[in-house]
Amino acid sequence: MSYARKKELSGNRTVSIALTVAIVGGLMYAIVTGLAYNVVKKAAEDLKTFDVEEQPPPPEEPPPPPKDMPKVPPPPTIPPPLVRMEAPPPPIAVVEAPTPPPIPPVAVAPPPPPAPPRKVVSAQSAKGDLRTLFSGDDYPASAQSSGAEGTVRASLTIGPDGRVTGCNIVQSSGNGSLDSTTCNILRRRAKFTPARDSNGNATSDTITTPSIVWRLEG
Repeated sequence: MSYARKKELSGNRTVSIALTVAIVGGLMYAIVTGLAYNVVKKAAEDLKTFDVEEQPPPPEEPPPPPKDMPKVPPPPTIPPPLVRMEAPPPPIAVVEAPTPPPIPPVAVAPPPPPAPPRKVVSAQSAKGDLRTLFSGDDYPASAQSSGAEGTVRASLTIGPDGRVTGCNIVQSSGNGSLDSTTCNILRRRAKFTPARDSNGNATSDTITTPSIVWRLEG
């Protein structure tokens, strides 16, 4: 082979080697570049921020109890005393009573007089039957002229001196002249032994006469 031919072949080989090296280098660059990107991306993801919680320190263990020490029970727990709250008393309503009207003074009646001594003896007619004091001549003229007749009874009040101090008709004859004449005769003619009280003193008395009949004769 000629020298020129050898030189040409040697130059082509050099070009081939250079192309091969360039292609292989480009492939290696691409591979390296892609791998580096993935590695950077993953590293960035792994480097994302997160909160780190600080763990509390472990509790301190109590020291072991001394050996051969008697176990003392804990003191009893005494609950606090209950405080009773007393409710306040209800308010007291003060009602003022109305002032009563003044009471007029009452006049004290004087004590009654002492009772008179009790009568123990009644008055008695000193002249006996009172009907004997009347006669036909005592007939009133007005009663005779009118023909009036009747029966009269009277209540006589006898004084301590034995005389008639009062005369009241308790049974009328129906004729005024006969009634009034009866009382007039008794006042003038009747005499009495006065009544006596428990002390033996003469006292007043009241008696009722028997029936005095006025009748015309003939």
